[in-house]
Amino acid sequence: MTLRKFFPVIHIHPILLIFIIVSFLTGTFIELMVILGIVFFHELGHFTMAKMFKWRIRGIMLWVFGGVMDTDENGTKPLPEEILVTIAGPFQHLFIYMLLLFMSANSILPSSIIELAVFYNSVILFFNLLPIWPLDGGKLIFQILSTLLPYRKAYNYVIIFSIGTCIIFLIVQLLFIPFTLSAFILFLFLLMENRSDWKQRYYVFIRFLLKRYHGETYIRGIRPLEVSHDSFLMDIFSDFYREKRHPIYVTFPGNIRETVDEMDCLHSYFHERNYNKPIGEITGYLSG
Repeated sequence: MTLRKFFPVIHIHPILLIFIIVSFLTGTFIELMVILGIVFFHELGHFTMAKMFKWRIRGIMLWVFGGVMDTDENGTKPLPEEILVTIAGPFQHLFIYMLLLFMSANSILPSSIIELAVFYNSVILFFNLLPIWPLDGGKLIFQILSTLLPYRKAYNYVIIFSIGTCIIFLIVQLLFIPFTLSAFILFLFLLMENRSDWKQRYYVFIRFLLKRYHGETYIRGIRPLEVSHDSFLMDIFSDFYREKRHPIYVTFPGNIRETVDEMDCLHSYFHERNYNKPIGEITGYLSG
């Protein structure tokens, strides 16, 4: 048994290095270590639950007040499974509260450290539940939205909403409440992360389609799609839902209809590279 089976590979985000340097200069290194301990325990919850479901995990990126587990399984596993992995992090804070209560009752740590840990445990829990991607709150919103909307639309909406929320928090920080440099940097960092994810949204969607094409996506249930013969494949794919198989009914002039399986369309797109042909032409090609 290797340690990697039980503990994730940890990566440090550059912004965390900045906070570490600042903590040395300002004499707040102990506070930062308390925060990092809580963050690591939080991410260990995600990691442990994901490992229980046999997810493939490359590692965890740590930054102040949070982290990101590096995995391609999001959007491909059963929804209850993904939700359990997401909420496993916040649930760790309940165990931290109990641990701190035990330490306080047995005078294991100074009361000042206990009070500090309780404060930051609450702050980190609240922060991670904010409805901002890729925090746990944002992931939960995406998971719920992706059952109500097509995958691509749900992802785009969550990123747009997150960018707007970050901007609002930054404006409030600057104009309406006492300015805190650490909070400003955190929301600025989240804004930049979401801006980057917005730029990468097409590749995230292509990865989702490739997972379906290779049979790596959990499917339960059928949701037929009705499309016109002049619809392009990517427009049709944009209506794909997670966990649903899509038989595609193509309508031709004269109210003629033909059924195409989604796997044939995905094969035509990725293998035959029919990027700019309407499905009417491709259907004739597939039938022939």
